[in-house]
Amino acid sequence: MSPFHITRILPEDAAGAALRADVLGGLHRTPKSLPPKWFYDARGSELFDEITELPEYYPTRAEREILLDRSAEIAAATRARTLVELGSGSSDKTRHLLDELSGLRMYVPVDVSESALVHAGEALIAERPALDVHALIADFTRGITLPDTPGPRLIAFLGGTIGNLLPAERATFLSSVRSLMSPGDALLLGTDLVKDESVLVSAYDDAAGVTAAFNKNVLTVVNRELGADFDPDDFAHVALWDRDHEWIEMRLRARTALTVKVHALDLAVDFAAGEDLRTEISAKFREDGVRKELAAADLDRTHWWTDRKGRFALSLSVAR
Repeated sequence: MSPFHITRILPEDAAGAALRADVLGGLHRTPKSLPPKWFYDARGSELFDEITELPEYYPTRAEREILLDRSAEIAAATRARTLVELGSGSSDKTRHLLDELSGLRMYVPVDVSESALVHAGEALIAERPALDVHALIADFTRGITLPDTPGPRLIAFLGGTIGNLLPAERATFLSSVRSLMSPGDALLLGTDLVKDESVLVSAYDDAAGVTAAFNKNVLTVVNRELGADFDPDDFAHVALWDRDHEWIEMRLRARTALTVKVHALDLAVDFAAGEDLRTEISAKFREDGVRKELAAADLDRTHWWTDRKGRFALSLSVAR
C-alpha cells in the first residue's frame, strides 16, 4: 500500500445536501441558528488561522503548550501504534504527538475537507517517509468506520471542538467514539475550561474585529452556495457568556427589520430588528464535569493535564 491513502466516506454531494438541510432547518427554528461548521470555507479557514494568533484568543496557544509539555507522557501512557485524529485540518498540533510516539505505524486524519487532508498528508509523508497515512474524508459527528490499523490506537479530538456540541450531542458523540475503541485504545480530548467572563468574551470578540469577520463569513458561504442575499453589514457580531449553561454564544444580530431570500431553497426569511441568528456555542468545562461525561460513555479518565495558567485541559481516557 502507498504510504498515503485517502478513503472517501462522505459522498461527493454530501456537503451541499447538508448545507441545504442546515439552512432550511436552522432558519425556521426559534431562535434561528446555523451550525459553525459552515464558517470554514477557504476564507473562513484563513480567518480562523488569524484568530489563533490574536492576543485575546488563548485556546490554541494553551493547548499547544500542553502538547509540548506532555506529549512524551501521552506516548508513554498509550504506546499507540495508530493515531486517529478527528477534525484533523492541517495536522499542525498533531506533530508534537507524532514526534514522541516512537512506535507509531499509522496516522489516520479524519476531516470533511479533501484539500486539507491532501495538503497535510503530503507534508507528513515528506517529513516522515516511514509513516503510513490513511486519510478519511468523513463527518465524524455522523459516525465513521476506521480502517484496519494496528493497535493500540490513540484517538485525538483536539482544539476544544467538543464544546461546539450541545450536551445531548456530546453524549452521542462520545458514545460513538467509544464504539470505535478496543481494549488498550485511548481517547485524548481537548476541553476549554470555565474562567473569568471577561477573558472568555474577549476571546470571541477581539478588538481587531477578526472574529466578527469570521462570524459573518457564514453568510457569505450561504450567499455563494445557495444564492442567498444576506448583506453581512446588516448584522452585528455578538459574543455572550451564558452563565447557566457555561458556554459562549456567537450570534449575528439584525441591525434593522429585513427579509432575506435564499433562492436555492425558494425561501424568504424575515428578521425583526435586534433578532439574533446563533452561529456557534462554545461550551467551557470543569474537570469533574468532563470526568462524568466520559464515564457516561464508558470511558475512564486516567490523566488530566492543563496549561500553566489553568485555562485549557487535555484528558486521556481508556475504554472500560
